[in-house]
Amino acid sequence: MACMEEQRAPGRWRHGPPWWSAPEGEGEPHRARVPWRSTVLFTVVVLVGSHFAAQSEPHRVPLNAFARVLLVAACVLLLWRNRHPVAVAFGTATVTLGYLAAGYPYGPVFLTVAVSCYSAVVAGHRRAAWASVGLLWAGHALVAFWLFRRLPPSGDQRGGLAQETVIATWVLAVVALCELARVRREQWARERADRAQAARRRADEERLRIARELHDVLAHSISVINVQAGMGLALLDSDPAQARTALTTIKAASKEALGEVRQVLDTLRASGDAPRAPAPGLDRLPELVEQAAAAGLTVDVQGEPPQLPPGADLAAFRIVQEALTNVVRHSGSRHARVLFAHHGGGLRLRIDDDGPATGADAGGSGNGLAGMRERAAALGGSIEAGPRPDGGFRVLAVLPTHTGEDE
Repeated sequence: MACMEEQRAPGRWRHGPPWWSAPEGEGEPHRARVPWRSTVLFTVVVLVGSHFAAQSEPHRVPLNAFARVLLVAACVLLLWRNRHPVAVAFGTATVTLGYLAAGYPYGPVFLTVAVSCYSAVVAGHRRAAWASVGLLWAGHALVAFWLFRRLPPSGDQRGGLAQETVIATWVLAVVALCELARVRREQWARERADRAQAARRRADEERLRIARELHDVLAHSISVINVQAGMGLALLDSDPAQARTALTTIKAASKEALGEVRQVLDTLRASGDAPRAPAPGLDRLPELVEQAAAAGLTVDVQGEPPQLPPGADLAAFRIVQEALTNVVRHSGSRHARVLFAHHGGGLRLRIDDDGPATGADAGGSGNGLAGMRERAAALGGSIEAGPRPDGGFRVLAVLPTHTGEDE
């Protein structure tokens, strides 16, 4: 069924953001939320890359113990990027700026800033992320244009506009990528919410359909059983033969009810399984008339039941069944009329009884009438039900004779 289709077997592909777009441990409270695996990877990349950068940039200050401490410190800060994204964004930017101000080689030192900026953006702290990379760029420009004589390496020259343009372009690229990642994560979150809402809606519709089907099956059969059981008890001593007939009717009605209940419950099995028996339709109307007769109700059928698509055929049968059940349960009349007529390209189905009502719930308790209306509305039809001016009760249904099922 719909609600079961949403359950995926272990190992099956699930649509959603890739592993690299979500913080480690997200949605898994039983695991540590500290992203140490990725942090170790970033640390290795930064240290190894900076080593090779030092060899290709001999004019910069060689890597020493303090430089490696700064590199490791910037990487270690990434351990808290999920819990404290703003503090980590400014912390990595500050450490990186100190590393560059000391004159050490460039290399992949900006990787830590990019990762912390991404974490801050996807966590919703966009301004803080922009401010941190802006702080790094402004500090680097300050060193390159004004403080280059006071800071190592010795003999350093004033930075050029082209160099700062490259740094600014890098900053804008980092921010753009982070924003793109944020938009994609929000899109994935909306898609997940839409899928969950659609699954809940399908599950609700399926529950209503099953409840309606079970109500229609059980209400009719149990009403017949109730009437026949009362008759059998009343005639048990005075007319044993008639009591036996009532018990036979009870057995037949209960057997039929069990069969239909099994058919409904079979649809709850694994997704894709077909029902073991066809759904009932108007071809079973004579059987329904016989059951009503066994309950003491005479039913006159006027007009010829038309050939309908499966959904409309089932709805028409259930509407007649529920209407006759209500006559048996709630009306003092022992006579009912079922009329089939064509009206404007649709089926006009009318069920009348002469009354009077035997209780407060004339025409039904409400669930049956609601089920009729739901069935008709699902097909684009309508139901009118209420007391007649001359007494009794009338159910009038208009159902389309052509639906999307026969296309």
